[in-house]
Amino acid sequence: MAAPDVSPVDPFPRQRVTVRGTEMAYVDVGEGDPIVFLHGNPTSSYLWRNVIPHVQHLGRCLAPDLVGMGESGKLPDPRRGTYSFATHAAHLDAFLDAVGVHRRVTLVLHDWGSALGFSWAHRHPEQVRGLAFTEAIVTPMTWADWPADARRIFQTMRGDDGEAAVLDKNVFVERILPASTLRGLTPEAHERYRAPFREREDRWPTLEWPRQIPIANVPPAVHDVVGRYGWWLRTSAVPKLFLNADPGSILVGRQRALVRKWPALTEVTVPGSHFVPEDSPHEIGRALADWIPTLP
Repeated sequence: MAAPDVSPVDPFPRQRVTVRGTEMAYVDVGEGDPIVFLHGNPTSSYLWRNVIPHVQHLGRCLAPDLVGMGESGKLPDPRRGTYSFATHAAHLDAFLDAVGVHRRVTLVLHDWGSALGFSWAHRHPEQVRGLAFTEAIVTPMTWADWPADARRIFQTMRGDDGEAAVLDKNVFVERILPASTLRGLTPEAHERYRAPFREREDRWPTLEWPRQIPIANVPPAVHDVVGRYGWWLRTSAVPKLFLNADPGSILVGRQRALVRKWPALTEVTVPGSHFVPEDSPHEIGRALADWIPTLP
């Protein structure tokens, strides 16, 4: 079970805005320069419920639910490719425009939220104040980079049996999510993550995301996006906060060594498997509260 100080209670109401014909839900608290929190698969803005209170006095904290996830709307007639990286990126771009995020932006990123956030920062470098990230996608990968204990299920999801595993059995929400935390999830938290994916057709985002991971040059479009922003991160002077998870899951080995060569990097190690904001939300919050006031 989760540690007692990791509360399942979410104190933040969701607002709604329609972008590209689909309603997106989001947290919007605090005032000042925007601090944007982006989640990954299969979570939602709920992931940040215990992090945001540490920094909401430092700026306007925004945490959207990605399209098809959390309390956001679903895309019609989902199938393979419907919830592609490009689709999510287009909705995120439109969302940030709609809520008035245009300058002095600090991005706090996890999992696929990191790829979306890094790509946005690469395309809007003059608007970025700082980048904080944990368990992020920082470079195209090979299967040798992927965690050995997770390789088989991810290969299954990317193949012909993926629909049975994810759409029929909801494997990402029911098995991978709780297994990728240090202490599991409370029943309340697990139910919150389960809620958007009760119906088979609603689970397409959780299947499409593992198919979008740039492994062995597949898919090529995402491989190119990650390669381009990865090169930019190696040379950009934008301040970066690496929330290193111990032991971590995907941002380890070669990727971790690569990140440690980035310029303008501050590193803070916190306990965590993959879903680090569930494992160590207060450690993350305190690290952000110390780092954000140092940004230029």
